[in-house]
Amino acid sequence: MNSPKNNYQENLKGLQDNLANMLPEEALEIFDADAKSLQKNHSSIIKLQVGDKAPDFSLSNATGKTIRLTQLLQNSKVVLTFYRGSWCPYCNLQLAHYQQSVDEIHALGAELVAISPQTPDESLNMQEKNELKFEVLSDEGNNVARKYTTVFKNAEAPLNTMKNLGIDFDAHYSDDSKELPVPAVFVIEKDSTVSFAKSLGGDYRNRVEVSEIINHLKNK
Repeated sequence: MNSPKNNYQENLKGLQDNLANMLPEEALEIFDADAKSLQKNHSSIIKLQVGDKAPDFSLSNATGKTIRLTQLLQNSKVVLTFYRGSWCPYCNLQLAHYQQSVDEIHALGAELVAISPQTPDESLNMQEKNELKFEVLSDEGNNVARKYTTVFKNAEAPLNTMKNLGIDFDAHYSDDSKELPVPAVFVIEKDSTVSFAKSLGGDYRNRVEVSEIINHLKNK
């Protein structure tokens, strides 16, 4: 099996072609309308700007170990990415995309960390399914996400469509808030200063290219 190209947009086209073959047209139309609505309604995503100090946090990783941001920063910079969940094909694509460059990220003096509101068990499923070699943390209740990016309540239409497709959304989370973070990426320097902060808006299909993160790390 060939490795995916390390370009998110190229891989996105393949994913969307696959989904078009797998899912009913009505479901695709509902998901498309939801993504476009999120893009329209969430234009100012980032809660932290370049130069701000990143709030410290302690979260459980996929095996239940507590990971603290300030402890990670003692040894390296941190590339922090917020994602929705393992049920989201675009999140799986993004994290697999980043996995392809994790060694280069490490070589540039940074640690890659992914955060979602999923339970640790679901984070473990995500990590194992995608063979991820970086920390996948559980921010149950989105308490950390609120300090970094926008958090919103998932709409009824996509939730009902997921249910009809056999996807149990609530099983991935410890609460029934239906809340998700808007995907965003931050680079945090060892002194806790944010040096890179980016989201491509509410449309969750669009994600930050790993090449942009690597270029930033090279130029710092």
